[in-house]
Amino acid sequence: MYNILVVDDDKEIVESIEIYLKNEGFNIFKAYNGIEALEILVEKEIHLILMDIMMPKLDGIKATIKIREEKNIPIILVSAKSEDTDKIIGLNIGADDYITKPFNLLELIARVKSNLRRYVTLGNYDNNFNKDILKSGGLELNISTKEVKVDGEIVKITPIEFKILKLLLSNKGRVFSIDEIYEKVWNEESFNVENTVAVHIRRIREKIEINPKEPRYLKVVWGVGYKIEKL
Repeated sequence: MYNILVVDDDKEIVESIEIYLKNEGFNIFKAYNGIEALEILVEKEIHLILMDIMMPKLDGIKATIKIREEKNIPIILVSAKSEDTDKIIGLNIGADDYITKPFNLLELIARVKSNLRRYVTLGNYDNNFNKDILKSGGLELNISTKEVKVDGEIVKITPIEFKILKLLLSNKGRVFSIDEIYEKVWNEESFNVENTVAVHIRRIREKIEINPKEPRYLKVVWGVGYKIEKL
């Protein structure tokens, strides 16, 4: 079953799309702005995104640019505007398709199926989801086997350390605050968790870095948080 992320600040539109896509056998995740969409992509395996352009907090264009830094999954942009410039901008930043509101839901379903079929046929699905490999330079994390390698050598890490690395490697270059790391990894609200997270970060560095005091992969951004470098 394919997972589709529907992103639109109009909840009625999201619900109507959800009903039709569920009837076609798809599993639906919902977000109401670009920030929520990015958060879901960290946690869930998504195979196609329906993305509205005009949204609060983070619009569809900026969200698409951010997604394309790491992921090659199909993105269909949805907009109430019909001008050619919007279509051109959307396609130029990496969107795979474009549909204008108000749209025919049967046409939308056809476009979803077409993009998924093309994605699977070209082999991108296998490359991105079946292998489940996240990499940065010589650092490699295999989601399926739960293995971490550095320059080809397996590194033994704990489940919590694995989750931290998975979060950061899935979002290379993005800085996560200590509170964000704790809430996403431990799945509970953060409160005075600086030492807890710092200890795990130190242990990860000791295992993946040649010189933990001068890390190549896991970097601190002082006063902000941590990130995995794009290498």
